[in-house]
Amino acid sequence: MSTLAKNRTTSLHPDLVEQILAQVKEEEIVAMAHDVINIPSPTGEELQMAQYMQNALLQLGLHVTWQEVEEGRANVVGRWIGTGGGKNLMFNGHMDTSNTGREDFLTGLGYKPNAVLQDGYLYGLGIYNMKGALVCYLHAVKALQRAGIRLKGDVIVAAVAGEIEKSQWGEFKGKEYRGYGYGTHYLVNHGILPDMCILGEPTDMRVVLEHFGSLWVRISCTGIYVHTAFCEGREEMNSIRRMYGLMEPVMKWITRWEEKAAHGGKKAIVNLGGIRGGHAWRASRTPEKTELFLDVRVPPTIPMSDARRDIQSLFLELEKQFPEFGLEFETYVSVPGARIDENHEMIRAIDANHERVMGEPPQREVVTWCSDASVLTRYGVETVNYGPSSGPRDKEGEKVKVKTLVDITRIYALTAADLCGVAT
Repeated sequence: MSTLAKNRTTSLHPDLVEQILAQVKEEEIVAMAHDVINIPSPTGEELQMAQYMQNALLQLGLHVTWQEVEEGRANVVGRWIGTGGGKNLMFNGHMDTSNTGREDFLTGLGYKPNAVLQDGYLYGLGIYNMKGALVCYLHAVKALQRAGIRLKGDVIVAAVAGEIEKSQWGEFKGKEYRGYGYGTHYLVNHGILPDMCILGEPTDMRVVLEHFGSLWVRISCTGIYVHTAFCEGREEMNSIRRMYGLMEPVMKWITRWEEKAAHGGKKAIVNLGGIRGGHAWRASRTPEKTELFLDVRVPPTIPMSDARRDIQSLFLELEKQFPEFGLEFETYVSVPGARIDENHEMIRAIDANHERVMGEPPQREVVTWCSDASVLTRYGVETVNYGPSSGPRDKEGEKVKVKTLVDITRIYALTAADLCGVAT
């Protein structure tokens, strides 16, 4: 162990550390990872996964709460109750997967709810986003229990529904569209309020102190609806042509925003997330309406209201310039960014225990994706993203090294003991 790691260490005796680490069992982690990958759980269909987690938490002897978020969807919360006098740490992870596993265009091993172990990697839908973390949480608690340790504070393992970035809009209604913190909002609204939280999102074992927020915007224009044969002389009143004319000022705004709102070495990316207009089954009619959908990434240093005001100012200018276009403006997702101070005790504990296990301190990163830290921090729960994934995303989809799952389980166990305090 390096001198730096010794300096970072808080309360754990080296003998106790070895005692805990010896109880992390690779074969058990791999077996449970297979189980959870093989349970399909796209957003809105998390029930079977919740039932599995409920049973796994009960087997650990935890006090288990079943929170029915809506019919067919639930959060499952396991609480390992401490002796008192310590801080309460939550490990939070979502059960829904980024994709359904039914997409024909996603053919890699890691895009399917079917676990495959190959060359030291586990492939399968959800393994890094973020069922692998859920497995590591449970086995961290199990290692502490097997080591005969009691903690002063509580350790809470929360498996939540509906985190993936998606939202109801227009005709897109129902469970499969209710994501973006849906389960964690319910969690904290109904009594689960720890002192701090670790989210095991796929960070490649980097400590993410800050992440961007997201603002989803719709800009639309109207046009005439006539037969092709009767639109001569009025072609420019076609709503798709009008949207084409709007794209130049929109793209100029995007360039300006991405530079102006850059943070932590990352551009404030604006994605052209969707465009629709007209009727494919009746191309002989001019489209009466065309809509553009944007995902605007917002750094944690800029309030969401300010970001909305910025893009709304673009809309107001367009409205003045093109009063006959029937322009509309809407924001329908507003998820703020999140950040945590580098000197927070949870960060110091992760740093120390990462270095104990890995032999070097963890890297830092600012990311442009969102997490449930957006929800938790608004309730005063200090939250960090730190979880397992292994290398760049590629055509094979989700994969994590088995070694990474084992290592981060060890770090989670030591960090829980550090933060909650070992009872004597």
